[in-house]
Amino acid sequence: MLSRTAAALVPFFGRLTVTLDGDAELAPGSIVAANHTSLSDPAIVLAALRRLDVEPVVMAAAGLWRVPLLGRALARGGHIPVRRADPRAAGCLEDAAAALARGRIVLIYGEGGIPDVALGTETPPRPFRSGLARLAAATGAPVVPLGQTGARRVMSGSGPGQLAVLATAPLRRPDLRVHIGAPVRLTGDLPTATTRAHTAVTAAWLTAVGRSVAPPAPVAAVAATV
Repeated sequence: MLSRTAAALVPFFGRLTVTLDGDAELAPGSIVAANHTSLSDPAIVLAALRRLDVEPVVMAAAGLWRVPLLGRALARGGHIPVRRADPRAAGCLEDAAAALARGRIVLIYGEGGIPDVALGTETPPRPFRSGLARLAAATGAPVVPLGQTGARRVMSGSGPGQLAVLATAPLRRPDLRVHIGAPVRLTGDLPTATTRAHTAVTAAWLTAVGRSVAPPAPVAAVAATV
């Protein structure tokens, strides 16, 4: 439901382009790792993946389950609440591993939050937490790096200013670009694996940023399965 809703709404707020590396693959049981810049980018990422016939299980901050309508949609869709600084925090990785074992694709944000930067400013992915690497180590799942740019032109800032940016986005229609890289296997110890994941997502983000300046013809979509 969330993916369908995102795919329907995102085109009203900006121009979405999705590109892929030639060897990109979204196989069942993969982890998609995306950079996180704005409250709007999960919708943009879901809309991009929906174009490839992928509807992932999303790992998201547990507080979103308390938002009316959104919380019910998250619960119905089987998405996974992430409870940080909570005795139940480790349970989200177990839930994600179970989803991967069922052949679902899991979307995770390695940074664990959004940056506090100037309105509309794009910044490289910040250092990752260890959860992504721990999930990959526990399951052996490949990690598909995803870089997105433009989300901060849909929603950024705080308070009324954030809502003002969102309200004017349909008039401005910013470029929203998502690039998907080739899968990587996270080998080595936890810090090494975490660094490798961060490097791969940063490379995908750099590709997305470059294409927002000089957009080429989109790469032909690879077969994607759920």
